[in-house]
Amino acid sequence: MKEDISIRITGEAGQGIVSSGMMLCRMYKDSGRHVFAIQDYMSRIRGGHNFIQVRAAVKPVAAPRRLADIILALDKEAAQANKNALAPGGMLLLDAGRAGITELGPGWVDAPIYALAQEAGGPLYANSVALGILAALTCGDFEAAAAAAAREFSNKGQDAAAKNVKAARLGYDHASGKIKTSSFRLAAGAHDRRLLLAGNEALALGAVSAGCKFFSAYPMSPSTGIMDTLAGYAERYGHIVEQAEDEIAAVNMAVGASFAGVRAMTATSGGGFALMCEGLSLAAMTETPLVIAVVMRPGPATGFPTRTAQEDLEFALHAGHGEFARAVYTPGSPEECFLAARRAFNTADRFQAPALILSDQYLAESFTNIGSLETTADSPDRGRVPGPGAGPTTRRYEYSPDGVSPRLIPGRSDALAVADSDEHGPEGHITELAEVRIRMMEKRLRLKLAGLAKEVLPPTVVNPGARTMLCGFGSTLGVMREVCAASAGTGFLHYPQVWPFPTEATNAALKGAGRVLTVENNASGQLARLLRRETGTLVSGSVLKYDGRPFTADELAAALEGEK
Repeated sequence: MKEDISIRITGEAGQGIVSSGMMLCRMYKDSGRHVFAIQDYMSRIRGGHNFIQVRAAVKPVAAPRRLADIILALDKEAAQANKNALAPGGMLLLDAGRAGITELGPGWVDAPIYALAQEAGGPLYANSVALGILAALTCGDFEAAAAAAAREFSNKGQDAAAKNVKAARLGYDHASGKIKTSSFRLAAGAHDRRLLLAGNEALALGAVSAGCKFFSAYPMSPSTGIMDTLAGYAERYGHIVEQAEDEIAAVNMAVGASFAGVRAMTATSGGGFALMCEGLSLAAMTETPLVIAVVMRPGPATGFPTRTAQEDLEFALHAGHGEFARAVYTPGSPEECFLAARRAFNTADRFQAPALILSDQYLAESFTNIGSLETTADSPDRGRVPGPGAGPTTRRYEYSPDGVSPRLIPGRSDALAVADSDEHGPEGHITELAEVRIRMMEKRLRLKLAGLAKEVLPPTVVNPGARTMLCGFGSTLGVMREVCAASAGTGFLHYPQVWPFPTEATNAALKGAGRVLTVENNASGQLARLLRRETGTLVSGSVLKYDGRPFTADELAAALEGEK
């Protein structure tokens, strides 16, 4: 019995790769196993070479493996492209007749996937046949497979769902009778982690939970899943989702909605965020709360639209013209994405400043099963918003010791709500007086930043002061956790928030470390530079990956061996 197995389903876009992977995830989850799934796909609607890789285990897993124990290839090109990703002793399943392959490679097994799909109703059912084959080889539980297939296609009607269950049954029976191996049987497991979520979904749910009532965005992968999820819940929870004509419109709509008094958010990736920077500065100057999710992908320019990177850390820290306070959150798991959204809205409201959430394609589109989401932490806090019946005030930007003034929401009092993108005095009117400029800059920058620093999230620290300490932010959390658990003398710091930077907590955790390495999905070691600037720590080195793919546990472990 195996306790940990990786399965890759690969083929062209349009062949149901994601559907197959989601059915696998639900099958394993519902039968008591833990799952972690990554998507690797090209920027094409049809064709190309795509795969989804599902890791299932009896213990929690939070990172992919480099090699797959089973590869199920839905066409010839997929088999050739993925054969080197097969683990020793692994199995590559394919329909050799359909693919026109007459000679099978080592570990390759022929299965009549498309003939069985045709028996079920047509070639569209090949992914459900694949599910049944994999269920027989690894799970031995057809009921879990049938339930997964029925759920995946329930929105297409009872007939479609029934045909997919039939296809899974045909695949299951074929594998049970024709593929004689128990090498891939996964041990039974039990858990209460019933939620299967990706980072984008969790972030969107966090926004709903925080009371977000307006969301505007221009679709830009890999951030679009946030908009899709919010749109799916719009009718139930009464929020508005607006697809803007471009990112400039999107950010300005969000600023306007927030100025009008509702919690508002936008989401984009690096190229779209570049267009949003003037709106970001507008929110800072007018002290209007604003939440922006930036889901990173490789650049510059269009870069790799569907792949992952952590290249925009320094961009997020300094984006926008002029100097102003901001918070930058960098969650590393779906749970942290949910909490980051809730916290970002509170931070934006309480400090009347922008709050950014940095994610990336890997975190945004990887699926894992988790327990219940924490909805009691960071209860909604609107900050200094006068309630109904409050006396009118015209000093919207009144200087205050903590840098935060009472908000003036249009229509909530008889006072005229004045806002201006030029420098202004306490009543919002334009000024060019030097002394007013100095006081307003102190208010917007130094005082707010000092308040934000008092509430910064500390890094997650495992084995502080270990011989080797890894430092990472965002999506490297899972791979660092897994590698450190298997490597004596190694610890890690993970930053769920990078600005304001938690300097004191970092210094305490790194005290006594023999060497400090950053783990980053970029080419220049941006976190390493930030560490040196804010703490004086000159890292021993950086493990960098910038090919558009995430770290695997195997790669990071090998890199650490090479650093010794």
